[in-house]
Amino acid sequence: MRNLMIAVLFLFSSAAILGCDIGSKEGSFASTGTGTKAANFALKSVDGKTIKLSDYKGKIVILDFWATWCPPCRKGIPDLIAIQNQFKKDVIVIGISVDTQTKKEVPGFVANYGINYPVVYFDEKVVKDYGGISAIPTSFVVDQKGNIVDQHVGLVSKDVFVNKINDLLKKK
Repeated sequence: MRNLMIAVLFLFSSAAILGCDIGSKEGSFASTGTGTKAANFALKSVDGKTIKLSDYKGKIVILDFWATWCPPCRKGIPDLIAIQNQFKKDVIVIGISVDTQTKKEVPGFVANYGINYPVVYFDEKVVKDYGGISAIPTSFVVDQKGNIVDQHVGLVSKDVFVNKINDLLKKK
């Protein structure tokens, strides 16, 4: 439990400095290496369901680590909603909430924002499996075969995601 609290404290401290500053660099890019297998997870959603990454094999998946208190995270949500609407047959967005003290606010936040994709609560394992998540928002694009093809730290424009999605759909 102590390790979890230290990890969460580090995550939030880093996020407050790096990812949640409105003036931060938007859309900085770091690659995890093409072909890196995305770690499977089974996380509880805000509506009590268990969401597994493996359930979406064959689809492009955008994993978005975010929090209700993070301004850049909130700013990016309308783009993720639009992407889910535009590509609903081929793409699934999964929001991974890193809220701890504000966890009880997540379901209302999801409803108020009209989020149309699954939102799950993080655990220590998923944070570790995805490289520690040093800032939020952090997004991963997973291809149809379950490989991580992109990682974005900071706010990313809709166009960046749409271009990647279109590239992956051409390879299908």
